[in-house]
Amino acid sequence: AFVQQSSLDVARGQLQVVVVNDTVRDLDPTSVRFRDPRLARPLIGGNLRVDPAQSQRGYPFPLPARPDCTRPREQTASFVVVEHQRGTARVAVDDETDAVGRFLATRCQELALAEAVTLSWEDRVPVDRRGAGAVGTLTLVVEPRRSTARAERHEVTIDGVNGSHLLGSADDPSGWTPAVTVASGDAVRRVGLPLKPTRCDDHAFMEGGNATAFRVRFTLDGEPGEVLLRMTPAGSSAAIGFAQTSCGLG
Repeated sequence: AFVQQSSLDVARGQLQVVVVNDTVRDLDPTSVRFRDPRLARPLIGGNLRVDPAQSQRGYPFPLPARPDCTRPREQTASFVVVEHQRGTARVAVDDETDAVGRFLATRCQELALAEAVTLSWEDRVPVDRRGAGAVGTLTLVVEPRRSTARAERHEVTIDGVNGSHLLGSADDPSGWTPAVTVASGDAVRRVGLPLKPTRCDDHAFMEGGNATAFRVRFTLDGEPGEVLLRMTPAGSSAAIGFAQTSCGLG
């Protein structure tokens, strides 16, 4: 068995474990559970279906929304337990790209950042003019956590934002550098980022699930970090619609 994770899997908050049935009999699983010592609980696989002899099937496993970020992060042996009509099999899993480790690094940073601020994208993408060549505005909303007597105070600086394969900065091909700092109890900040398509070919509009996902680099209480921030479905539709129009395809 081995782990694979496409950009669409990442967008859905899951990974897939591919079980290779290198036998002469079909495998009809009734339960597939994935165990990794870095995760407090086993993951339960979905989309159970027959894995024919000399074939393979991928089973999706939703990743935990709040993993235990205090557990050791070193990659160790993981495995799946496959229950089927003829018994139970425990199979080692090859996670060549360390999808679990990458998930934990990203999600634990997201949870740490959420203690200080909430980041989101506005759904609207206003433009400077209509038609081909238009420049839009991608708006990052930074909402500091409310300051109370008991709450720990934090300071966050939004150092940079990277473009996607489809959308990027209208001013700098390397991305945006807002350099905006907020602290606990500050007012909500809306940071406008000038936006343009980086590509206008058909493939750019069909590639994966990351066209409207942007990496945000930040400093939280003096410690650097990075999170992948996705637009909502409504925001994604507006941003992709803008790109099509600006490319002269709309």
